[in-house]
Amino acid sequence: MATPVRSNVLRMHPYQPGKPISAVQRELGLKKIVKLASNENPLGPSPKAIAAVKSALSEVNRYPDGAAFELKNALSVRFGIPMSQVIVGNGSDELIGNIGLALIDDLDDEVVTSEHSFTRYDAAADLAPCLLRKVRMTHDWRFDLSAIAAAINEHTKIVYIANPNNPTGTIVTRTELEAFLEDVPERVLVVLDEAYFEYARANTDYPDGREYVQRGMNVAALRTFSKVYGLAGLRIGYGFVPEYLSHAIDRVREPFDSNSLAQVAGLAALKDDQHVRQSLDMNAEGLALLELAIKREGCSVTRSFTNFHFVGLGRPAAPVFQALMKKGYIVRPVPDAPNHLRITVGTPEENQGFIQAFREVMGG
Repeated sequence: MATPVRSNVLRMHPYQPGKPISAVQRELGLKKIVKLASNENPLGPSPKAIAAVKSALSEVNRYPDGAAFELKNALSVRFGIPMSQVIVGNGSDELIGNIGLALIDDLDDEVVTSEHSFTRYDAAADLAPCLLRKVRMTHDWRFDLSAIAAAINEHTKIVYIANPNNPTGTIVTRTELEAFLEDVPERVLVVLDEAYFEYARANTDYPDGREYVQRGMNVAALRTFSKVYGLAGLRIGYGFVPEYLSHAIDRVREPFDSNSLAQVAGLAALKDDQHVRQSLDMNAEGLALLELAIKREGCSVTRSFTNFHFVGLGRPAAPVFQALMKKGYIVRPVPDAPNHLRITVGTPEENQGFIQAFREVMGG
């Protein structure tokens, strides 16, 4: 007889990542596959990060530094924030969940976020368990902060805001965010998930979540080395939080949650500004090229502040997804937006190949 599983766990759906290249090769017998599904950096990791990992391989018999001192110290210096307010974890996914573990303690507690956003916010509420309130987006696929503010009540503990948002690629502006923060009770933690921060930061309307943490506000700003830094496979994320939350997360996190190779790679990647500039330049060119090509096929493209496009096909996306996969291009269906695909920017060669495949699939 099986031991009963918690009812809230049974209600949850396992996270569905973009299809791995190896799985598509097995299913379709294709040799060449281009993955444009998971918002990875097509330029790859920093050469400095690769060298750092190679030099650290002989030490993997040792447990990592559970406090991640060197990486936290580097982040503290780089961003001008005390080490006591820097957190590091197994990707920003873990940090999202750890915030829920640290703060939610009652079935009556509530988490507020938006529809059409990152599913790990749902998991933070479902695992507690507590009530999750999801607010509708604006007509242009953006967080409706006025509606979120209206949804906050005496039971609300956490508000999760993805900025830029995944999967729509849109942002909350500085003016919008600051007006919202004035309306939020101080007891409510506002979590700004800034996984795509580096892609958006050049825009003058885009707010830097770290600034609000530095002002002493009840705000957490989460970031990652998985995107522009190209370290998705090593799972290393970080954030800036109020000191009380940093101490709480140290109590709930796993003892060695960020592995030693991830820590040294993150430390090296943080110093490689040239790699970041090259990645951003390649992405900007690819975004522009893909937008023009996609619009030529009669599709809509939401303005993106990330390394992907949120594409409205005007028809069910599932057949288009399958047809593209048969041509060797993996993109991402959006479960709660069934006429849309999320398409990651690739290398120039990958982008050109995708454009040709997309044109053929769409009948252009």
